[in-house]
This record gives sequence, structure tokens and C-alpha cells, in this order.
Amino acid sequence: MLATCPSRTSLARIANKWTAMIVIALSERRMRFGELRTRVAGISGKVLTDTLRDLERDGIVTRIAFAEMPPRVEYELTALGRTLSEPLGALGLWAEQYFDQVQEARDAFDARPTT
Repeated sequence: MLATCPSRTSLARIANKWTAMIVIALSERRMRFGELRTRVAGISGKVLTDTLRDLERDGIVTRIAFAEMPPRVEYELTALGRTLSEPLGALGLWAEQYFDQVQEARDAFDARPTT
């Protein structure tokens, strides 16, 4: 938890909501940019591009460019990236399983009188 701990950078990247969704999506299979953008609904093209670059820099995603016309690029998880599939998948399952309880807690919190 120290501010000087190098692992904080990795944790911040992994904890990013877009990172989690991209890793979960790429856990299914290799995808083209457009497919990935459709699968991760709500992400802008710029944010997807930036996040993919960051994940590539961190060794989590690999970018595969095909020398053909029109140019084609696909993204897939590296061996390191695949190690994130299970823990991030578990977080996704937790979010689905406990959504109702979280929503009830939010509603109760929001219904409290403000002071």
C-alpha cells in the first residue's frame, strides 16, 4: 500500500474497469478492434486504443498486425495476460451474483436523510 511500491502501478492498471472488461473479453478469443469495441459496450475508440496500448506495454496483450490489404490487426492475451483471466472472471461473476444486494444497499443509502 506504500505510495512508492512499484506494484501499485500494476494494481491500478488491473483495477481499471476497462482493463478488466477487455481482459475478460479477450479471455474468450483473439479479437479485432471493432469486435472488441462492440463486446466492451460503452468504451470509446480512444479509450480502447489507449487501454490496449497500456496493456501491450505491460505485456498483458499482444497486437498482431497482418500484412494484407486492407490492413488487419487483432489483439489477444499473452501468457501473462491469461493469468488475469481467472481472477478478473471471478470478479465479474461476483458482480453478477451480488448485483441485487449491492443495488439494495445503494437504494438504502440513497434513501437516508441527508444532514
